[in-house]
Amino acid sequence: MTAYIIRRLWQMIPTMLGVILLVFVLFNWVGGDPAYVLAGKISNQEQIDNIRRQLGVDQPMWVQLWIFIKQVLTADFGASWSTNEKVGHILATRLGPSLTVLVPLLILETLFAIALSLAVAYVRGSLTDRVVMIVCTVGLSISILVYIIVFQYFFAYKLGWFPVQGWGNGFVENLFVYSALPILIGLTVSIAPSLRLYRTFFLDEINQDYVRTARAKGLSENRIMWVHVLRNASIPIITNLMSSLPGLLLGSFLIERFFSIPGIGREVILAVERSDFPVIKAITVYVAFATMATNLLADLMYKAVDPRVQFK
Repeated sequence: MTAYIIRRLWQMIPTMLGVILLVFVLFNWVGGDPAYVLAGKISNQEQIDNIRRQLGVDQPMWVQLWIFIKQVLTADFGASWSTNEKVGHILATRLGPSLTVLVPLLILETLFAIALSLAVAYVRGSLTDRVVMIVCTVGLSISILVYIIVFQYFFAYKLGWFPVQGWGNGFVENLFVYSALPILIGLTVSIAPSLRLYRTFFLDEINQDYVRTARAKGLSENRIMWVHVLRNASIPIITNLMSSLPGLLLGSFLIERFFSIPGIGREVILAVERSDFPVIKAITVYVAFATMATNLLADLMYKAVDPRVQFK
């Protein structure tokens, strides 16, 4: 396993170099000259040249690329063009609020989706199965904006169970007060697609020969479903779960924006609105690295779930 991990880590190096080169090309050739964005509409050429000199974009392309590579290696992307705050400090302070919402949401969504999809697969073909699939289809057809507006109006404004917006200073307060309604909305939105997908995984395993053999040996249906079927369906579930982890931080921008949660997703929206390239570049690189890291973690989890998996 150690040799496999080392080999995979070495494979990340050319992948990250490709990501760095792609990000550099997109932001320098396609994104335009940032000096004109920062100078504003009322500016002269002297101001623009001064801004270009301060940002280092007046240097040759290979020099700018080397500067960007050093920024990635040192995890120092400089300061934000809009607020002059260090990019590293921005990401460090915004990561906590995002994880406060997303980690409980991910845990609850995974547990509920697995339990419900197993229960639906257990009564496959029945009226209950069809009704649940219809409800999931209806849920998938409704935009998350509708859920946010309805839940804020009903649970926060009318009933007063949750605050409409805001964020506190304590972890417990943020988790159980300010994060409760966003987690509930995220769970309502994400449970339908996960339930449908996991149900398909379980139905694929139910039709395998080992299930018929287990029934022939006299094993109970509960043991077959919750032990054998669940274990063999865990690999595609892990694949889906781990591949979605990096995107969760960015995909939560609507919830963070509507609930004024100072997280990564909200910071991405603000950076795009301000054309704050250092923040956007840093988040892009970190998400790319997180994607590769979660893929490696998923491969290691395959081995833990199914000892027959070989690292080659």
